[in-house]
Amino acid sequence: MDQDIQNRIKELIDEEHSLRSALGDGKISEDEEHQRLTSVEAQLDQCWDLLRQRRAKRQYGENPKEAAPRSADVVENYLE
Repeated sequence: MDQDIQNRIKELIDEEHSLRSALGDGKISEDEEHQRLTSVEAQLDQCWDLLRQRRAKRQYGENPKEAAPRSADVVENYLE
């Protein structure tokens, strides 16, 4: 499961880079890039959050399978 999450993170990072390149090449507008990046970044935050939950559960002897994805609203509003 962790590897699946890491693979998804890589896919999202690749998509983020593609969007930035497409904007630079004039293939998409700034509005489209911004809209799509917002979605990609929220998904990335959710993936990282789930991966951290799983690692924390494992570290403290809990079952990492009990970790659950949280909504974008929740993970986007964490304080660093």
